[in-house]
Parts: sequence; C-alpha cells; structure tokens
Amino acid sequence: MRMNMIATAAAGILLAGAAQAQAQTSAPAQKPAQPPASSTQDQSSKPGIRSINVVEINELSDATKSQVNDLVGKRTADEQQQLQKAIENAPMVKSAVEAKGFKSSDVLIAQLNNDGVLTVVTKRAG
Repeated sequence: MRMNMIATAAAGILLAGAAQAQAQTSAPAQKPAQPPASSTQDQSSKPGIRSINVVEINELSDATKSQVNDLVGKRTADEQQQLQKAIENAPMVKSAVEAKGFKSSDVLIAQLNNDGVLTVVTKRAG
C-alpha cells in the first residue's frame, strides 16, 4: 500500500490540531480525536490519531526511503521547525517518539492514514 507523506507545514498543523483536540477531551487515548475544522476544508471526514508508529528510516524499503529523502530535501528550514514544534506540542506523539529513543529534532516526516494511524519516520541525528 502506497501512502502519501505529509512533510510540510500541513503535518505540523495536523499534529497540532489533533493534539489540541485530544487535550480537550477526557476520553481514553484510543478514541479518535478530531482536529479543529479549517475555514477552507471540512475536517469532519478525517480521522484523528488512533495509534502511532515510530519508524527509523533505515527500517524502510529503498523506494520509501527515497521518497522520504526527496520530501525532506524539498522542505524549508521553517517547515522543519514547524514539524518539530508540532511534535513538541502533541503530547501523545512526543511520548511515542521519545519512547523509541528519539527527539522531535529526529523526526523527518509524519503521515496520517485514513484509519487514524500516524506513522512518524525518524533518523538519529549525528
């Protein structure tokens, strides 16, 4: 299954919105959180984060690694900062990243599929 990667400010907005929605609910973490509606899009049909998979880039297939590297190469420093800030402001995502031994600065991309599974691709700095 080929998935589109969210690699720019949209990832930051998505993560920040999902984190804000989760922070406002008292439901268990397994319940989906709905991001706030955008003025230009109907967000009601998009799932919140149901689960998070943190994957190190070396675990990916060569084709997927190439896609990730292409996306990261096209990203501006500001977009990378927005992604890192979104990770820092999303407690559930930040905890999942840290549980795997990574920091927000190690996150390359984040992708949310239609089932609410957030895949975070990381690369150890250094």
